[in-house]
Amino acid sequence: MIKYKLICKKCDNSFDSWFSSSKEYEKLKKLKHINCFQCNSFNVEKTLMSPNVVKSKKIKNLYKKNSKVTKFKKKIREYQKYIKNNFEYVGENFAFEARSIHYNNNKKNKGIYGNATSEEVRELKEEGIETDIVPWINDNDN
Repeated sequence: MIKYKLICKKCDNSFDSWFSSSKEYEKLKKLKHINCFQCNSFNVEKTLMSPNVVKSKKIKNLYKKNSKVTKFKKKIREYQKYIKNNFEYVGENFAFEARSIHYNNNKKNKGIYGNATSEEVRELKEEGIETDIVPWINDNDN
């Protein structure tokens, strides 16, 4: 995404607008899809803007300060702890193990959890095998 400061050459109104790329801006300009919201003129040009660069340290600090993100991560970690204590980890064999339980009535004392591709999850659901996707935060993530 790119943000441009635009100015109407007819009424001198300036405003900001977002575009998926500079090519997209040029395409929309050529097709006359960019107009001034004040006077409806299509005589709109982009002006010089300074880039808005955020350093990675600032981004990390924003996440640390953002209480919603912190609360969300805490809740995910609580779920993870519960899952680890009450389910058996089967790793990359999740789809195979889920089918074994479902088709062979191979009931285990614990449920299972592990890794599966989105394609495997879709196939399991099509077969009537109940699965859920749980967001997972690795221990080394801050």
